[in-house]
Amino acid sequence: MAREVLEETGLCVECGRLLGTAELPGPDGTIIDVSDYLAVVTGGELAAADDAADARWVTAANLASLPLTDGLAGYLAAWAVTPP
Repeated sequence: MAREVLEETGLCVECGRLLGTAELPGPDGTIIDVSDYLAVVTGGELAAADDAADARWVTAANLASLPLTDGLAGYLAAWAVTPP
């Protein structure tokens, strides 16, 4: 997980416990299996990788104004990552 986070965000992280898993809709009717883990940033600089348009820190209140993958906000709330 740490290698993937570094490649996708430029951040070095210490991996923590599994928060939860989900199946989210992907492009062209595909299903994406997601496993989200708790992580602590230990270094690096946040930057979007070549497959992302943007990378930034946001508050839980800002999530409602962002174009999220269907179901993502519900999973984050259920895993106690964001307020319900």
